Amino acid sequence: MKVLLLDRNHDLLENGLKNLGFEVDSDYESPKEEILKRISNYDGIIIRSRIPIDSEFLNAAVKLKFIGRVGAGLENIDLKAAEKNGVQTFNAPEGNRDSVGEHAVGMLLMLVHRLRIADGEVKNGIWRREENRGDELTGKTIGIIGYGNMGKAFAQRLKGFEANVICYDIKAGKGDENAVQVTWEEFIDRSEIISLHTPQTAETIGMFDKELIDSIKNPFYLINTARGKSVVTKDLVEGLKSGKIIGAALDVHEYEKKSFEKLDVSQLPEDFRYLIKSDNVILTPHIAGWTHQSKVKLAEIILSKIADWKKLHNIA
Repeated sequence: MKVLLLDRNHDLLENGLKNLGFEVDSDYESPKEEILKRISNYDGIIIRSRIPIDSEFLNAAVKLKFIGRVGAGLENIDLKAAEKNGVQTFNAPEGNRDSVGEHAVGMLLMLVHRLRIADGEVKNGIWRREENRGDELTGKTIGIIGYGNMGKAFAQRLKGFEANVICYDIKAGKGDENAVQVTWEEFIDRSEIISLHTPQTAETIGMFDKELIDSIKNPFYLINTARGKSVVTKDLVEGLKSGKIIGAALDVHEYEKKSFEKLDVSQLPEDFRYLIKSDNVILTPHIAGWTHQSKVKLAEIILSKIADWKKLHNIA
């Protein structure tokens, strides 16, 4: 069986596939049009986000049996077409959940304790103590939207802060010892810090808009390490200007490319330029799940799931 690697990952993934008996090729540069000409030769592909796996791609991949996505989200794969074509999909949210959880906490602390602002001021000879008085997490109600791998990892890392952690999820029975699951009405009534941990779906695109922001009872901090298109940037800016949103920490952005590889600042609308200039906003380049350790764990988990699939189907 032949596998094509379309994105660079840890070497252990390629070596592990070979040890499992696969013939492995790689192509990290060719555009989708070129890949389509020869995808019919492959039984499996390994991707991150460079090329969308749509119905056109899947119909051309007549031998394809599995797709391994080295990451958490599957929005760049047409899952209905994959299922129709009998293609198994694997992802690895377990591989970068620790990284995302830590990153979310780090961004939150930078925000509420004004660490980035104070650091920049001291380095420029400015010594302002009262103006940089921080805001403690102790006693705050932190609300998590989406309580899967990422939401749970974030909640686990909040245990030492003596905050009140609640969660909302469309599935029942998701709460645990680290977060109490509540109704949506209770969530918007109590939350003082909100962290998004939802996948990108038709339901979550644009969900964090003016209507939702206005419905939240308290002024709040917003953390987004999930998907950029979940937050409507112009409505976020309006919330920041009005004071309803005290501050925002964003690792993902509405205007980033689908491949997550680029954000052309010169081409961005004025709303995003406001975020860049704001002292109340922390921005990072989609790196919450991007650690040295997660690179290894993501590869190991995808490899393990493919090995299990191979064994289940008695493939030599």
